[in-house]
Amino acid sequence: MHACEVNFDGLVGPTHNYGGLSYGNVASQSNSQQHSNPREAARQGLAKMKALMDLGFTQGVLAPQERPDVAALRRLGFMGSDGDVIRHAAREAMPLLVASCSASSMWVANAATVSPSADTADGRVHFTAANLNCKYHRSIEHPTTSRVLQAMFADPRHFAHHSALPAVAQFGDEGAANHTRFCRDYGEPGVEFFVYGRSAFDSRYPAPQKYPARQTLEASQAVARLHGLSADAVVYAQQNPAVIDQGVFHNDVIAVGNGQVLFHHQDAFLDNDAVMHQLRAGLEARGGQFQPIAVPRSAVTVEDAVRSYLFNSQLLSCADGSMLLVVPEECRNNERVWRYLEQLTAERGVIREVKVFDLKQSMRNGGGPACLRLRVALKAHELAAVNPRVILTATLYDTLVQWVDRHYRDRLADADLADPQLLDECRTALDELTRILDLGSVYPFQYQP
Repeated sequence: MHACEVNFDGLVGPTHNYGGLSYGNVASQSNSQQHSNPREAARQGLAKMKALMDLGFTQGVLAPQERPDVAALRRLGFMGSDGDVIRHAAREAMPLLVASCSASSMWVANAATVSPSADTADGRVHFTAANLNCKYHRSIEHPTTSRVLQAMFADPRHFAHHSALPAVAQFGDEGAANHTRFCRDYGEPGVEFFVYGRSAFDSRYPAPQKYPARQTLEASQAVARLHGLSADAVVYAQQNPAVIDQGVFHNDVIAVGNGQVLFHHQDAFLDNDAVMHQLRAGLEARGGQFQPIAVPRSAVTVEDAVRSYLFNSQLLSCADGSMLLVVPEECRNNERVWRYLEQLTAERGVIREVKVFDLKQSMRNGGGPACLRLRVALKAHELAAVNPRVILTATLYDTLVQWVDRHYRDRLADADLADPQLLDECRTALDELTRILDLGSVYPFQYQP
């Protein structure tokens, strides 16, 4: 049965700023307090979507969230009108206001974990919104994320939606940033690969010493159960704690997979040989042939990988059977990384082409091409059941660019977050966006009195 993988990219929100909120994300912390450009950030993301659409890939759009999150601030004790809440938070607890304004929902690789219908017990595509419990500014995302996903994938005959896991450290879940899938064809049964940083209940597992391990084994296991995955079609692997301590906060900073290929750093996993054996055996049992591409540390160090986001790339299947690697400009600016990529494509193996995109607004906050997209493998009848207004076309692209230019500021600093007018601008923009994308009332300001 014909199937394809659709990349649903996150639209950058109007409050895109450099708050430095993500401890363990080196880029986020190193660019803290710099001025951001929300309009440029949104345009850069849209340009990537349009370029991939023009290459023939099916491309979707995932809406941003309302920010600042006034309801979250109210739960923390700030009272009065919406404007009062923002002013009081700015005066009394600016870090909380900055967190409530985060546009981190743009990185929709963290929005949810998705299992295609070929893998699930009931033959539906399953979505579990990630609780993102490790960071406060991200933990407030999942209620809106769930509503937006349900508006996009609404038909219960084809799609199943699960609430986020319990919001406790033992079930820290970071979504698809720690999950990928290997298969011979997108419409055939595959092997789902869950990568975790630690075990919540078993102290025998090693843990990083400097930065937090955000994903737990127990969270990954719970998602697999919710999605009805067969035990013999799931592989769990632990991240190398040493690379987490070097800034590899998610697996998608050190590895990316697609089809039958895993492109990864030599030091990505705690027990690399065992992981490769399990993936190879699982895929062979389903008629596939696993193809790992391990980048040696002698060619690219972990530090190089983190600085360039080499592995936070998109690995896309082309019509001729080869693969395209989509990387940020930072890869071309890193001499060792670029030399490796030139050698890789010269070998004429499965990865034959590299395309470079300017995503510096996102990269300065620690998110590259892979962070900006949620992959959903869909059979033809399932794709037909997706809300058609969220699938990118040339007309929708033009409409969204015009929407951004009308509503987004071209400069944003921390002091601007204290301006209640920013909330009004965000709500006006999102209210129009829900009509453009036919999402209905997915934001609290639209349905709460």
